[in-house]
Amino acid sequence: MAKLTEIAWEEFERLPLEAKRPYLENDAIPDTPYHTLFAQQFDRGLLERLAALANRIRFMAKSKEGALYLKSLLPHKRAMLYFSQPSSRTFLSHLAACQILGLTTGSVRDAATSSEFKGESKEDSIRTFSSYFDMIIMRTPEKGLAEHMAWELSNSSRPIPILNAGSGKDQHPTQALLDIYTLLRSFETKGGLKDRTVTFCGDLLRGRTVRSLSYLLTNFDNIRQVFVAPQQLQVPTDVLEILDAKGVKYEVSDDLRAAVKISDAVYMTRIQDEWDQSKGESARIDTHLFKFGAEELKLLPKDGIIMHPLPRRDEIATCCDHDPRAMYWRQMRNGMWIRSALIAMTFGFEKQIMCFGA
Repeated sequence: MAKLTEIAWEEFERLPLEAKRPYLENDAIPDTPYHTLFAQQFDRGLLERLAALANRIRFMAKSKEGALYLKSLLPHKRAMLYFSQPSSRTFLSHLAACQILGLTTGSVRDAATSSEFKGESKEDSIRTFSSYFDMIIMRTPEKGLAEHMAWELSNSSRPIPILNAGSGKDQHPTQALLDIYTLLRSFETKGGLKDRTVTFCGDLLRGRTVRSLSYLLTNFDNIRQVFVAPQQLQVPTDVLEILDAKGVKYEVSDDLRAAVKISDAVYMTRIQDEWDQSKGESARIDTHLFKFGAEELKLLPKDGIIMHPLPRRDEIATCCDHDPRAMYWRQMRNGMWIRSALIAMTFGFEKQIMCFGA
């Protein structure tokens, strides 16, 4: 269980994110998250443990013996996938991760199909889910909701872990985990994830995947970050303030081609027009210089990679899809493995998996 019983909600809410980490760790398993709510919970050691566990699960799942062992780990547990914001990849990869480990799952994918439609509070909905399930994986358009619900459950008679699968415009920690895992795998035979330049391009103002990944990259040595976007969608100042505080080198730019030439990884994002304050707001922004196509592909270094959290629109041309440097489909599959690792670690099965066959 997490230590959230030791602090009032109002006090916890005011803490800087990094200061919240100790309250979210598992009392019974040192250096392991109980709730996973934001990227600031993960340091380099924990990231490397998760990557190693994901690699092990990936390897084991290739054999019948290994797959059956994985399925035998958590058949006594149930996970609720509570997705009140549209999703396909995030939902399905969490579902597949649960299935790999043998968990039974239930889901609500539209608040209109739950008792919230009748006026039930979110707090009561979450307490209801905790009556039937042992973990809640939640995705919401509401800022801070996963964090508040984690505190509520930790202070209830049936505390269970919450995994944040996307919360408002602020955090998407499990996406950032799969992004880091993709970067680690992409460069593991090419010198590792150090001394690299990572370029983010697109809607950086409202892209929560960029916010979470930018922070996780600060755990690695000499990672320079370049932010390429129209002025109206450029990276917010609070992200840059974190980089400044950590002494991370970065550049803010509007020249994608210049950035591509010097990049080890280019992380493209779509325009997040679901957050528009007025109809057609995003469509009025000129984004034609912020798309990755055949010309940009020619400029990308031979060992560079292209990433995208998906779904995409036209920000990456389909002519790039078959280039070996295009990682976004493998990146998507990596989500299943790293989320399996996170769930297994949360329930305390890291050691059993790592020792399988030893």
